Amino acid sequence: MSGFQHTTFYTTVNQLRNLPPPNGVEIAFAGRSNAGKSSAINSLANRGRLAFVSKTPGRTQHINFFQLGCGHFLVDLPGYGYAKVPPEIRRHWEHLLSTYLQTRESLYGMVLIMDVRHPLTPLDRRMLAWFASTGKPVHVLLTKSDKLGRQQAGKILKDVLRFLRETYPQCSVQLFSSMTREGVEEATALLGTWLGLNPDVS
Repeated sequence: MSGFQHTTFYTTVNQLRNLPPPNGVEIAFAGRSNAGKSSAINSLANRGRLAFVSKTPGRTQHINFFQLGCGHFLVDLPGYGYAKVPPEIRRHWEHLLSTYLQTRESLYGMVLIMDVRHPLTPLDRRMLAWFASTGKPVHVLLTKSDKLGRQQAGKILKDVLRFLRETYPQCSVQLFSSMTREGVEEATALLGTWLGLNPDVS
């Protein structure tokens, strides 16, 4: 999909006052540190090193904006839940994330990244709670699905879907792997619909 193929880095911010003007539709990517968030963005954009991938959790400490060819944005949020982050930095991140997610006018929806082996952690549920009041859609990527057998991954998918249907009806979920590219086409189609790139896809 051309809108994702031409994704480029736009800007990075660490303070709400430095957010760019809300001129394009934005899709935020959130998730625990080391859950595969940056790898998912790279897979969707079909770019190897667009978003920085680190084996060290907690490296993404700013909000990073990537502009699509259509003028809209993918927004990489700081990873949460890394224990070694100092408390004052963690508080800053939480304020930055929660305020952006709850008040950003141009934000259409959120992609929530969860490691399929550790889904729905307390911090994942807090992120959903922060976003619930907006009524905006959430799409969950259960990443690293290649690490599990198909039957086990399928069972986790069903369990997560059951939980989300009861607690967050605006939420959808799928299996995803940046290594095997499982689910990349499905996710690209859905997010393209969010951005108005393929309005005929439901």
